[in-house]
Amino acid sequence: MKYVFFLIIICLVGCKNDAEKFDIPSPTSSNYTNNVAQLPDSVYYDKVLGALVGSAIGDAMGASTEMWHRKDIQLTYGYITGLTPAVREQSPEGTWDHNLLAGATTDDTRWKSLMVHYFKANKNKTNPDNFTEFIIDYYNTLTTTLGNKEIQTSTDALDTQIEKIDWIKEWARVALDYKKDKDSYIKAQNRFYGGEMSCAGQLYSPMIGLISKSPLEAYDKAYDLSLFDIGYAKDITALVSTMTYMATRTQDLDSIMNAPKFIDPIGYADSRLVGRIPTAILNSAQINVRRINEITFDSLLLQDTLTYKVPKGFLGTKKDWIRQEMLFRLLEKDERGIAFHSAEIWQILVTALEYGRGDFEKTMQFIVNYGRDNDTVAAIAGMILGAKLGYKALPPQLSETIINVNRENMGIDLEVLAREMSQ
Repeated sequence: MKYVFFLIIICLVGCKNDAEKFDIPSPTSSNYTNNVAQLPDSVYYDKVLGALVGSAIGDAMGASTEMWHRKDIQLTYGYITGLTPAVREQSPEGTWDHNLLAGATTDDTRWKSLMVHYFKANKNKTNPDNFTEFIIDYYNTLTTTLGNKEIQTSTDALDTQIEKIDWIKEWARVALDYKKDKDSYIKAQNRFYGGEMSCAGQLYSPMIGLISKSPLEAYDKAYDLSLFDIGYAKDITALVSTMTYMATRTQDLDSIMNAPKFIDPIGYADSRLVGRIPTAILNSAQINVRRINEITFDSLLLQDTLTYKVPKGFLGTKKDWIRQEMLFRLLEKDERGIAFHSAEIWQILVTALEYGRGDFEKTMQFIVNYGRDNDTVAAIAGMILGAKLGYKALPPQLSETIINVNRENMGIDLEVLAREMSQ
């Protein structure tokens, strides 16, 4: 009897231990898609050129009204549907001359040009060290020219060169301190453009998506180069690169828009109490657009001409305008203290992409007529859609004007840049 009892005890203990060891496996994280298939050279060139030209179109469309309120845009231009002359004073971040032709671009396009030279100099091998070195070398090249006799004897030439230095010096300060030591870098990073959560990385990160081999690589490379961003602005910078990569591989807008929900190697989604802010903004934007598109309008709403006055030049119906104005008002509620706040740029971007559903002109017009930092948002959206559609599918009149004006007036040859990237 004692022997039987002993066996029962052993069995119970053994069963208990077996139960304690049992576990249900956790799911394996998905990186969405790792399509590393090489694009044919002709297709890749068309997509790179489309990305560069699409970005420059967006930049130029917003150049004349950058930082304006949408009501002021309507009073001056009505509803912008194409390129307008950049009637504005020169500035380091804007145009480098007063009152330029329609098609003139700003620092958004200059950064794309700079990135092509960076890729070429480093054979597409990107890392923080060679990126900061590249920026420092560019800064030193500009400052060295101040000793030239031509500049010393011409105040106009001096002003031109100083403006170029003013544009890059904020970036050079961070790059120089990155090379110095960790404490210096952190201080410089946290005072960059006043210490605000700026959209700095989004000016160049779409370009990284063009040279990446997978959505995860596009994220990782961009995140590594987000040296001028703080907080979740670094995540947004990397996500813009991811979306650009996806745009080179698919015509499905939903695949491009949903990629940011799957690529999260840093683990932002696990942040306690907060979660991942960029994807929360993206989800909200998609829901807002879909809900507004489903609204059924009654006759009273359509007769409210004072509240929803259709601007001159708008190509859609009054219902179309009401929907767009509703989205504008939702965006306006979330405006940040500065128009180039990374989260605001991201929110307008994903709202416009969802609203436009892949239609290049509709998306650009939505962004540009909303105002705020419209040239930067439109430049990012233009690169994503340009990479998706390819150059041949972009509006010909806009594309040809952009290529000509940037080559002849801005000193940036977009076709040459595309060829250099495609070699």
